[in-house]
Amino acid sequence: MDKTEMKKIAAIVLASAAMISTAFAGEIQGVVKAVDADTATVELESGEVFTLAEGVVLQGIEAGTTVKVVFTDGTTEATEVSAVQ
Repeated sequence: MDKTEMKKIAAIVLASAAMISTAFAGEIQGVVKAVDADTATVELESGEVFTLAEGVVLQGIEAGTTVKVVFTDGTTEATEVSAVQ
């Protein structure tokens, strides 16, 4: 196998990995109804409750804030919560 073929294979592997990682993430936008630091949860006005993944920090997120929540598909584990401008 020459270098060109190896580069093609490496590019395919990287592209596949990128597609797989995004395939397992969901995203929702909503308004925060409540934040519970004790249980590490964020509840949206829609009634959905997300549990914060380890390391997720809520800076400036409080009731009434419009947020984007990125979560692991099939779960309610939030991997990112950010304010929407």
